[in-house]
Amino acid sequence: MTRTAWASCARATGIGLAVALTVGWGDARAATQTARYSVRFDGTWSAATHPLDFPPNPHFSPLIGGTHDAGVHFWGVGELASQGIKDMAERGLTSPLDQEVGSAIAAGHAGVVIRGGGISPSPGMATAAFDISQAYPLVTLVSMIAPSPDWFVGVTSLPLFRDGDWLDRITVPLYAYDAGTDCGTYYTAPNCVSSPPEPIAPNGAPPFANGTGLGLFTFTRLDAPTAVPAASPAALATLALVLSGAGVVRARRRVRGAADDS
Repeated sequence: MTRTAWASCARATGIGLAVALTVGWGDARAATQTARYSVRFDGTWSAATHPLDFPPNPHFSPLIGGTHDAGVHFWGVGELASQGIKDMAERGLTSPLDQEVGSAIAAGHAGVVIRGGGISPSPGMATAAFDISQAYPLVTLVSMIAPSPDWFVGVTSLPLFRDGDWLDRITVPLYAYDAGTDCGTYYTAPNCVSSPPEPIAPNGAPPFANGTGLGLFTFTRLDAPTAVPAASPAALATLALVLSGAGVVRARRRVRGAADDS
């Protein structure tokens, strides 16, 4: 029953409207097929958080990634880096990773390419905005730690649609990953091609031995609809008691009125 119907019922039984409106209401909104999100990248990496061998000109490359389904993913721990991940992690390039997402879009496994700013210098902040759908509810997003051999931060296949609805907000701590394509072990190490390439792994280089994160991704829904109220079970029980009490009162009034008339 809608709130309007409850109000009409309250008026018909002589109950003040305030009683009906103060009973607890649940949230009965249906999940939309699409949603719009912003992502805020707070880079906290600094000489204070990671003092060992901290480099000059610390920065993060422009954000790059996409929305997709479970039929594709663009990087993962234990897997070899694609050319797009390699070029992002080694050189800070957004292409060909954007082309890899584009190929997944053409194959029906991805929705959109996500692009955003970089951070220079770090600490700092960057943002991006994107549309997402239930057909492609996962997010992959990355940024190079620079300067570095092949180190990066990011998320892979992060679901924004959970338990039948879109998340209003989620914050993900960011740690360093090693793309496995360069064997350097410090920020400004000369090029050292890993042959053969190694799988992507959490970065165990000395600068990250303290276990401190390098930043945060905060995903915030921008188009959350206004909740449509629906009566909770507690509301139904409470209002039923009130209504039954009102009926007794009205019946007693009718009996007294009939006695007075006689």
